[in-house]
Amino acid sequence: MATARGLRHLLTCSRWRRGRGEAPQSRALAAVVPGVSQVDNNSDFLGKRPHRRHPGVLQLPCVEVPPALAAAAQFLLLESSMPNVEKQAQALANYLWSRRLPVEPEELQRRAVHLEEKFLENPDLFQVKEKLREAVLRTLRKTTYHWQELSYNESLSLVYMAARLDGGFAAVSRAFHEIRARVPEFQPQTLMDFGSGTGSVTWAAHSAWGQSLREYVCVDSSAAMLVLAEKLLKGGSESGEPYVPGVFFRQFLPVSPKVQFDVVVSAFSLSELPSKADRTELVQTLWRKTSHFLILVESGTKAGHCLLMDARDLVLKNKKKQKEEKFSMVILARGSPEEADRWPRITQPVLKRPRHVHCHLCCPDGHMQHAVITARQHGRDLYRCARVSSWGDLLPVITPSESELPLSPAEDPPRS
Repeated sequence: MATARGLRHLLTCSRWRRGRGEAPQSRALAAVVPGVSQVDNNSDFLGKRPHRRHPGVLQLPCVEVPPALAAAAQFLLLESSMPNVEKQAQALANYLWSRRLPVEPEELQRRAVHLEEKFLENPDLFQVKEKLREAVLRTLRKTTYHWQELSYNESLSLVYMAARLDGGFAAVSRAFHEIRARVPEFQPQTLMDFGSGTGSVTWAAHSAWGQSLREYVCVDSSAAMLVLAEKLLKGGSESGEPYVPGVFFRQFLPVSPKVQFDVVVSAFSLSELPSKADRTELVQTLWRKTSHFLILVESGTKAGHCLLMDARDLVLKNKKKQKEEKFSMVILARGSPEEADRWPRITQPVLKRPRHVHCHLCCPDGHMQHAVITARQHGRDLYRCARVSSWGDLLPVITPSESELPLSPAEDPPRS
């Protein structure tokens, strides 16, 4: 999660922040692991730092939207004189958050066959084939999610900017912060943003690596979005000097396979594609386009998470290697996974209880584990680090290998 702040008076309010809440407990995410017992003290990871700042803490509590971006967005909204912008922005935000994936043709066929078999259990009602077909189609229309492609014209682009500019900036900034914290020597020179929309990725990248980046390529199929993004860079006008130099806009991906970028980003764009085949082709193309990092960001919903897990599995399989904004994120880097840190990542809000802490962890081997950490059993350092860690941080602990642990069904942590 990340919080965006700074679009003061973008609509009629100064800023928004969503209250922090704990996600409902899941019974299928983790196995109880009694063996998380060894803090990673091999390299004196704490040094002289307090526990609340242990090196696994990667949270970016509050992201300031650049004042130039906030001012340009406010100017464009005032200039448009669009009525009920706040109401339209909230409606679009709600729609995008609740949006599901389109149903695949194979799944529709499976549902149709199932309905036909169910209806044929009462053959007296459907003696005519045509009536049976009409009944199946009528039921499918009522029970199937009707996914529609969004076409961003000038007015809808402005509404999208009002609804999602700050949240999108915060989510992408969190991804860039992760790379900077874990690979501080990385200084990209080129970046491509697919599905660039309002250009929030460019602004976030400039904030993170403005001294090294010399080329930003923004790709979006909507001409209205590209015009809006360029206006935002120029302070709301069409003729001003761009705030970020070296930005290029285009409606199609570069065709040449030799063209690569240090960082390739696709934020909230996979969910705009109509089929799994289209998403697969796009992910493979974007992976070929990057020489270092591919960053995919989607909404923090079940649908968004599934999209990213499919993309992650696709890349790893092909390589044959092992306001407050809720979002799903995956960062894919070229190179061997042995080069990565081996600490597990916290995948749910940390539950702090008297004298013990519940941590749900994604371990280096890809398995989910649930650890109950106490000072008495695991030591003061690990216990205090766990208490001050947050969702998304790395926990400085060495987990036993999968072969040493018996698999057990997931359980909810006891409530106290």
